[in-house]
Amino acid sequence: SRKGVDSGSGRIPSPIFPDGRLLSLPIPDKNSPLTYRDIAWNEHNVGTIVADLTNGRIPPHYRAHLDPDLNEDSIARHPEWQPIFGQIGASQGHLRKQGICSGDLFLFFGLFQEIIVENGKFRLNPQASPKHIIWGWLQFDKSVAVDEADRNALAWATYHPHFHRPPDTSNTVYFAKKHLDIAGLNPQEIRGAGIFPNFSSKLQLTAPRSRPSLWKLPGWMLPATDGAA
Repeated sequence: SRKGVDSGSGRIPSPIFPDGRLLSLPIPDKNSPLTYRDIAWNEHNVGTIVADLTNGRIPPHYRAHLDPDLNEDSIARHPEWQPIFGQIGASQGHLRKQGICSGDLFLFFGLFQEIIVENGKFRLNPQASPKHIIWGWLQFDKSVAVDEADRNALAWATYHPHFHRPPDTSNTVYFAKKHLDIAGLNPQEIRGAGIFPNFSSKLQLTAPRSRPSLWKLPGWMLPATDGAA
């Protein structure tokens, strides 16, 4: 699932910091109750980062679509909080047609580019090329149609932007399993949802020295050609 700012939403790639850390920037969303400056990332404020990278075109007070919401430290949390992901419209229709069910695993990717720090400001590195990178995952336990949800029982989740959209029967949120449940893994070893904090070539989808949309994938993903494409 492609998530985060890019040339279409926000018009910038998300940053790869000089030390290799990844930050997927949420897209702007005028209906969200959260602003960019409400969101923390390690020692930084996301409002400052997005304002620097867009030269002020997206200021810190703009509202942000924090979805999927995978990082517990991003904002103040209710004790019952768990990672959450929303889908609506054609995207949710696609999932429904594919017969998605509890235990299925979402992988989130987005467009990223290395940044530099100049005079205390964050800037895209003009010598670096943007690339698609996997930055997070969520194995879902259950899903809820937002229009039918018991908002009292889900009070902890109502900050999420999909609870602030106009009525739409396709609007659905997915809640993560507590731990990743995959054959061969210790069921207590890995959380059911999270982010990859640092860049690794194992997470890069874009083929080396290629435009972002040209990917190099493991052969098992395209068995008919016995190779990557």
